[in-house]
Amino acid sequence: MTLARKYLISPEDTPYYHVMTRCVRRAFLCGKDKYSGNCYEHRRGLIKNRINQLADVFNINVCAYAIMSNHYHLVLKINSTENWDNKQVLAYWSQLCQPKLFCQKFMENEPQGKDELEMVYLQTDIYRKRLMSISWFMKLLNEHIAKEANKEDKVTGSFFESRFKSQALLDERAFSF
Repeated sequence: MTLARKYLISPEDTPYYHVMTRCVRRAFLCGKDKYSGNCYEHRRGLIKNRINQLADVFNINVCAYAIMSNHYHLVLKINSTENWDNKQVLAYWSQLCQPKLFCQKFMENEPQGKDELEMVYLQTDIYRKRLMSISWFMKLLNEHIAKEANKEDKVTGSFFESRFKSQALLDERAFSF
């Protein structure tokens, strides 16, 4: 029986993880499909750009990556967001997801009243945890890739087999690629 990722990914034990995602239905992520003759090499740039975009926002370093014809690998390092103030958390999160209005409102003005202040702290704490979450990083990466690839291939449905697979890298030997 497999374990939930919240038990598999523990930044307290190690900040380094190897993650991998594979395509379904013999779909091509990159390269040339010898059966159809279609070339998907241009997707490599799309994927690299999205990885860099997410790495600029999340407090996760991309230590290494490899983009293959039907899957990709990433080595990620989780960093803490505990030293970020609330406005910094809101500024980063607003670059990724809705509600941008919520983030902008509280970056520009101080919360009014105890209830509003408490709500901002609770929501900011959620965003803080997400900005150091491999699951959220991979969700936003895979979702973007899948939408673009499905649009290009004129299909709908799953583009990746499952969410992603992850492996903790516990010592220096794990980094000898």
